[in-house]
Amino acid sequence: MSTDSGSASGSGPGSPGSREKTTAKAILISIVAAVGGFLFGFDSSVINGAVDALNDQFGLQDSPLLSGFAVACALLGSAAGAWFAGPAADRYGRVRVMLIAAALFAISSIGSGLAFAVWDLIIWRILAGVGIGIASVIAPAYIAEIAPAHIRGRLASLQQMAIVLGIFVALLSDALLAGIAGGAAETFWLGLPAWRWMFLVGIIPSVIYAILALRIPESPRYLVAKGRMEEAGRVLAQVLGQPVESVQAKVREIAVTLEREEKPSLRDLRGHAAGLRPIVWVGILLSVFQQFVGINVIFYYSTTLWQAVGFSESDSFLASVINSLVNVLATVVAILIVDRVGRKPMLLGGSAGMVVTLGIMAVAFSQAIITVGADGSEEPSLPGPWGPIALVAANLYVVAFAVSWGPVVWVLLGEMFPNWLRAAALSVAAAAQWIANFLITVTFQSLADIGLTLAYGLYALFALLSFLFVSKYVQETKGKELEDMVAPQ
Repeated sequence: MSTDSGSASGSGPGSPGSREKTTAKAILISIVAAVGGFLFGFDSSVINGAVDALNDQFGLQDSPLLSGFAVACALLGSAAGAWFAGPAADRYGRVRVMLIAAALFAISSIGSGLAFAVWDLIIWRILAGVGIGIASVIAPAYIAEIAPAHIRGRLASLQQMAIVLGIFVALLSDALLAGIAGGAAETFWLGLPAWRWMFLVGIIPSVIYAILALRIPESPRYLVAKGRMEEAGRVLAQVLGQPVESVQAKVREIAVTLEREEKPSLRDLRGHAAGLRPIVWVGILLSVFQQFVGINVIFYYSTTLWQAVGFSESDSFLASVINSLVNVLATVVAILIVDRVGRKPMLLGGSAGMVVTLGIMAVAFSQAIITVGADGSEEPSLPGPWGPIALVAANLYVVAFAVSWGPVVWVLLGEMFPNWLRAAALSVAAAAQWIANFLITVTFQSLADIGLTLAYGLYALFALLSFLFVSKYVQETKGKELEDMVAPQ
């Protein structure tokens, strides 16, 4: 499963020996593209504050499976959206597909906010998931294709920063609406309960995303693929801060990497390694390991988790907020160092950190004491120092993930594939990521019922496997031009 991505010596701008220049245009364009990541984070998390009110509204208290599916169904839609995003981007362009994602976000926000039954809420949430899946593919692909090589890692990391900010804003928005109304189920503006406005407010970032997307140029590599050489040259000149004449060699180099008789499609992924090209398997496994280390358990179940080990409701909420802020701050660190340290060392360091911290959490939860209340209910708690130890370990685990596997996987998925394979391969890898996310989300409660030690011990094992995988199969891409990426059979 070798993934040799070619020499680091590219002949185009940004390669070693050329004048590396960071332009405000490249940064601003990348920020706009990353707004899709904000919607990704916002729309995937906004339902959290509405769950209890939804259960009351649609009588789901006695249907935990249906209630859980209403929350998790967006992940299945995300897998579908990611799968089709690449081929659509190759056919219609990156910017047009961004607009499709923005439209899906807006429509699903309205539909979810006005849902009259659980079945139509599920339909709207799946539609939102399709938009999330599209955004998860298009943003990293577009940023990688527009960014100069020497800052590509930092700009591509903006995707993860936007995601964590979207999650934070969604939770903050939910809290504010519920607080003003007096509860998620209480009546708010226009006679609608607050939980409906939690979804409806998603229209605002959707419209902003669409307006901004209309103001950014198409990817130069897509333009070359469509034979629009002059336009591609103008875009490259803008983002590289060079005269149009000086980027013509780069345009020709891109054209060479795109020369092929057939149009890009999912068929391009086929190879001799279990039916796929080795580099595609690397992308899929990077995505799967990013989820199998259990990070979303912290963010989807954090408050419930801390209450389960004896924290009060207010302390559990505080612990969850701390986790979220730590996630944001660690992502900032990742953005600052990714183009200096490199992708592979960051992944290895993150895996090692997660093995240790998840192991500590597994040991801490093994010390839980179960007390039986007067009503016969079981109430677990962590004795002595184990509660603070678990809290510190959980935050260090978030740091280890957020400074490495969170942003770096998106960076690699956007840049590790050759030009003609990128969109299709990224679609499959992102779809695998959403399926893995769904599996971890729906299995956690069953694992937790057996024991949190088992759950976190299993995630620690996956973190160890991720270390071994990166050590053997992942190649460094820092500083390489996208035209230097190759795909072995």
